[in-house]
Amino acid sequence: MKRRDVFAGLAFAVTGAASAQEQAESLYIPKPHLVEDRVLLHNFMDEYAFVEVVTASTSIRITHIPVLLERTAGQYGTLYGHLSRNNPQSQTLNGRHGAVIVFRGPHSYISPNWYAKAEAVPTWNFAVVHASGRPKPITDKRQLHDLLARLIKKFEDRYGEGSYDFSALPDSYVSGMLGGIVGFEMSIDSLEGKFKLGQERSEADKAGILQHLEGAKHDRSLRELTASFYDRMK
Repeated sequence: MKRRDVFAGLAFAVTGAASAQEQAESLYIPKPHLVEDRVLLHNFMDEYAFVEVVTASTSIRITHIPVLLERTAGQYGTLYGHLSRNNPQSQTLNGRHGAVIVFRGPHSYISPNWYAKAEAVPTWNFAVVHASGRPKPITDKRQLHDLLARLIKKFEDRYGEGSYDFSALPDSYVSGMLGGIVGFEMSIDSLEGKFKLGQERSEADKAGILQHLEGAKHDRSLRELTASFYDRMK
């Protein structure tokens, strides 16, 4: 083999590896904001489990749904959820198309006046986790039924009153409902955590951030938004 062919092969291998790595990353993360603590990321995903499912097969599609995390299934965990069968995005859940599932935490504007020295510009603090993989459908009705039961239990235990019994619903009703959805599971191939919370700033600045966030004006609650929307629709 000629020397130039060897160098060409090496260059291609390096470029290909860099390209694969670039493709695997869905999020720009400066080093100070990078979080790789698996337990912290999984805890965050469990807490902020209402997500955006993003796919780009043919066209970009985004669906907002709750998901369930199985921490020990696969290298980084496995996510489970379901979409309406009428949703065109459900056609991408075939194990071949990639997806990014975005978990978002609280966020807020940060004023430079909150720092020890105001020679700074405003910013926005937030925390997100991106989980990438290739979702595949759950075709077994029993598995899909069990997924719904687990999802409901998770959120009933957290938000509900604990008296709802999914198993008490008539089989005829549940069967019809199952026919209208497409369940999926996605083994996580890439897990990216970005926590931009001012952790790189001085101790005085961090104290100022905490102090002012405590008294800062917050966005409307879901109850306030819902009440306002009901009034507008009258």
